[in-house]
Amino acid sequence: MSVLDLARAEIRALSPYSSARMEAQGGTVLLNANESSRPPNIPGGDGLNRYPDPQPRALVDALAELYDSGPDRILVTRGSDEAIDLLVRAFCRAGEDAVLISPPTFGMYAVCARIQNAAVIESPLEPSGALRADTLLAAVTPSTKLVFVCTPNNPTGNLIGHDVLAHLARELSGRAVLVVDEAYAEFSGAPSATSLIDAHDNVAVLRTLSKAWSLAGARVGALVARPEVIGLLRRIIPPYPLPSPCVDAALGALSYEGRRVQRHHLQEILGERARMFAALPGLPGVRDVLPSHANFLTVRFDDPAGTYRRLIAAGIVVRDVTKYPGLEDALRITVGTGNENDRVLAVLRAGAGA
Repeated sequence: MSVLDLARAEIRALSPYSSARMEAQGGTVLLNANESSRPPNIPGGDGLNRYPDPQPRALVDALAELYDSGPDRILVTRGSDEAIDLLVRAFCRAGEDAVLISPPTFGMYAVCARIQNAAVIESPLEPSGALRADTLLAAVTPSTKLVFVCTPNNPTGNLIGHDVLAHLARELSGRAVLVVDEAYAEFSGAPSATSLIDAHDNVAVLRTLSKAWSLAGARVGALVARPEVIGLLRRIIPPYPLPSPCVDAALGALSYEGRRVQRHHLQEILGERARMFAALPGLPGVRDVLPSHANFLTVRFDDPAGTYRRLIAAGIVVRDVTKYPGLEDALRITVGTGNENDRVLAVLRAGAGA
């Protein structure tokens, strides 16, 4: 059985839109896309009068090298969010199929499913944040087409073991696609689930340049999967997903100098994460700090609402995650610069009496 047998029949049969840029192979006088023949008179406007490549080859090659994969296994998307949406639309029939998630976890899995009118099945994490494979597999139904696993998990920061992911991939073969979200992988040092793709055609891995690569504003992500899955999603992705300036920004970040700077920033974040993890437990009102393999710390407070208000009053915005199951007393704090983290610690050190 091929993983494509799990996809919607109408998507498998769909003839993709053939964009003007895809038809421009070898052309030098481009008169097929109804573009302006002159660039706009703005700084950096050269080339913006032309539509970008649908899947820029230089960026695809750079991401394939970064993620230890082949170019035919890479789909460049607008952040991870677009890849999530494409997967749901390709594999889930409205009103019939379902996705499986393990809350507390990233909210876009459920949002994209509900937009598609796919059911959302929940198999919650253990109170410790651990994912029990047998519990998750017991929740799989015949209508389940996608199983989302986030590692390190947002918002708890915990890792899902590589052996657990391999077990899930085996057990879900022929039943559902295992979608492993590795948005925070660079902060963990853990092996990537991309290594499972050779043996399991039902594994798809989400990656992004938004976090460790400092490109959240450029919206550059990637899906790593078997070529047949990439080909399926290319049938439904918009013709020109990435603006040219965003492609240029990504290539700059992935250059030799960009990688040198990224390594420095990554080490800075890891050092600050360790410092914050050590400092926070001793502060007034802090109940617990969850161990994290990501670029944030989720902190339990005696009075999360009051703490949130005090931080806001000091100009510090953190994420209120009290709506997530099992995190009703928690705030998620992104690891910032040393100065930013010092400001957070100072407000918390002042306590409820501030």
